[in-house]
Parts: sequence; C-alpha cells; structure tokens
Amino acid sequence: MSNESIKAEQDLIQEGVESEVSTEEASLIDELTQANFRIEELEQLLADALAKVEEQKDSVIRAAAEVDNIRRRAAMDVEKANKFALEKFANELLPVLDNMERALQGTNPQDETTKAIYEGVELTQKSFLTAVAKFGVKPIDPQGQAFNPDQHQAIGMQPSAEYPANTVMLVMQKGYELNSRLLRPAMVMVSQGGPSQESASINIEA
Repeated sequence: MSNESIKAEQDLIQEGVESEVSTEEASLIDELTQANFRIEELEQLLADALAKVEEQKDSVIRAAAEVDNIRRRAAMDVEKANKFALEKFANELLPVLDNMERALQGTNPQDETTKAIYEGVELTQKSFLTAVAKFGVKPIDPQGQAFNPDQHQAIGMQPSAEYPANTVMLVMQKGYELNSRLLRPAMVMVSQGGPSQESASINIEA
C-alpha cells in the first residue's frame, strides 16, 4: 500500500474520531443546558415556597397577636363589669347615707332627749358604711384638706383666718367613690385665706 493511501486512510479515521467527539460534546452541552434550566426552575420553585412560608408565618403571628388582644380586652371588660356592676345600686344608696348624716347633724349626743336617737343613727350609719365598704364604696370627707377639683365641687369661697387659702373649710355634702371611681363629688366651701395671708401674698408679689 502506498504512502498516499495510508495517509488518506488515516485522515478518514481522524475525521471519524473528530466527528464522534464533536457529537459527544454537543450532546454533553445539551444535557448541561437542560440541567441548568432545571436548576433555575427548582430554585424559583424553592424561592416561591419560602416566600409563601414567610407570608403564612406573618399571617399566623398577626392572628395570634389579634387573639391575644381580644383576650386581653375581654378580660379588662370582665374586670370592669365586676368592679363597677354595683355603680347604679351604689348611687341609689347615697341619699340614704345623706339622710343619716342629716339625722346626726339634727340631734345632739349631749341632750338626753335625742341622745338615744343619735347613738342609734350613728351605729346604723357605721354598720352601713362598713357593709358598703366591702364592695368598694368609700366616703369623701375632705374637711381641712386642699381643694381637689377632681373630687370636690366648690359651692363658694369665704375668707378664713383658720384655714389657708384653697383649703376645704366646710363640707356641705360628702362625696363618694366606688373602687376609686368617683360616684359623686363632695360639695364644699373653700377658704380664701385670712387677712394676714392676703397681705403676705401682696408683699410677696411686691
């Protein structure tokens, strides 16, 4: 066989090998491309799933917070209802307490003719106040205390050498509260202070 024939045969073999290699490379590239597409698709599905999980987690947290708020508000409403359920009833009792107070003021414990009445009314009043105090009803008797507009209603003001200015010098009618909630303010007369206080205030201002 001549050299030319051998060379031609070798060229054919080389071309066949290169053709096979080229086909394998193309097939491998195609597989890699499809694998990359599949990876991207899976990554997108994973991202969507994670986003949905986060969204549902946020919804669960908000729902739990709302349930907790509802439970807290309901507990507060029940507490208020229990605490102030007697408010209307307590208001109805105030005139009775006022009448007992007037009865005591209208009798003299030193007078033998009214002493028994005074002691009976006083004992009844103390028992009554003890009973209502168990349910949170307490009197407001601010005699000699500083005037408090949140608990006192001023009927008027008068000069007084005995009481400093803005001090309750006379309680016309006691007030009452229920579990620290005002049922009725105390009706009071407030001191304007005495002449010495007025002159002192003038000197301070001067």
